Amino acid sequence: MPIPQKYQAVFTENKIYHVYNRTSNNEKLFLNDENHAFFLKQYGKYISPVADTFCWNLLPNHFHFLLRIKTTEEIKTMLNQKVSNLSKVGNLATLNKTETRFLNNEITLDELVEFYFKSLFQSYALAFNKVYDRKGNLFYKPFKRVEVKQESHYTQTIIYIHANAQRHKLCRSFMEWRWSSWHSILSEASTQLKRNEVLDWFGGKDRMIQTHNEMVAYYYSCEHEIEE
Repeated sequence: MPIPQKYQAVFTENKIYHVYNRTSNNEKLFLNDENHAFFLKQYGKYISPVADTFCWNLLPNHFHFLLRIKTTEEIKTMLNQKVSNLSKVGNLATLNKTETRFLNNEITLDELVEFYFKSLFQSYALAFNKVYDRKGNLFYKPFKRVEVKQESHYTQTIIYIHANAQRHKLCRSFMEWRWSSWHSILSEASTQLKRNEVLDWFGGKDRMIQTHNEMVAYYYSCEHEIEE
């Protein structure tokens, strides 16, 4: 059965998206801390160069990210810098075919970003299958991405993502769940997250905590509940 078009939004520069996916057979995606850490590392490698991230959550069999696609100019600058860095160290390697086609305006930004997400999934699945002597697809295809257009939807999505472990009854309070951006946003540690944008949106840390606590139950029962 085809996935509704609203879950296959076209990636466009400066637009915000809720991106999420699960395993193909409802099996475990993460079995230990090393799996979680490796997935985030690969996310940083493949997705951070083309998108700014506001929040995330890694659950046993699925994940959620809220991100904003960078501009075409930013991404092309990044790719050109990548070529320059490779040449400086005498590396004969260059951009892959998809990146080169994007620089030559032969494919769209949407196609490039989708390629990077697929690269993320493939790199994680290959490593996961090797470690656990597993074969076959790991992730459900295609992955879902919903454009976040309204301010209320943006607020809802941040809270929904942070509280997702509580929604699935994996913990009593979402604040207890280790593998989410909630802790990074509230900490002072270095992060690639758009921490200040998120905090400013809610009016600071105290207001962010208060709003999350107030709205978690509501967003799980309102008419605009997010589907998975």
